Amino acid sequence: MRAAVLALALTLPALPAAAAMPPDLRFASIDGGEIALDALRGHPVLVVNTASLCAFTPQYDDLQALSDRYAPRGLTVLAVPSNDFRQELASGDEVKDFCAVNFDHTIPMTEISHVTGAAAHPFYRWLSQDHGVTPGWNFHKVLIGPEGELVQSWGSAVSPTSAAITDEIEALLP
Repeated sequence: MRAAVLALALTLPALPAAAAMPPDLRFASIDGGEIALDALRGHPVLVVNTASLCAFTPQYDDLQALSDRYAPRGLTVLAVPSNDFRQELASGDEVKDFCAVNFDHTIPMTEISHVTGAAAHPFYRWLSQDHGVTPGWNFHKVLIGPEGELVQSWGSAVSPTSAAITDEIEALLP
């Protein structure tokens, strides 16, 4: 019987491995220049689509707290402002000033980017096409593992400092 099970197992197609991020994904930085996601490999990255005028905007405090707590151990928290849900300010400069004044925000931030639809940034197209993950609203959180793999995603209502998220982060850090 064991031989028959082993023979059957050997004939089954292998499940596809989780698709890692494509190489050379880059975001334009709100500070100028680029944020190359390849440069962050080897460490976990929490990517969050944000909006300045959203009811979830106070989560910026929690994102900063996560960065303050875990950045020394290798976590990068990356904010991706988006107006896809019509709740972002008109320009990157306004977003940057808003975050600095209201949240003493120091985490890296991209320029305003699309996170849904045909115009979505390539990172978000990869999430959608390869993993079926598309933000349904602002402050959708995506944890990327050290090898560029999708670890988990959480909706807007999940606090960045919740155990659901911090437990996953802790598991990826030294």
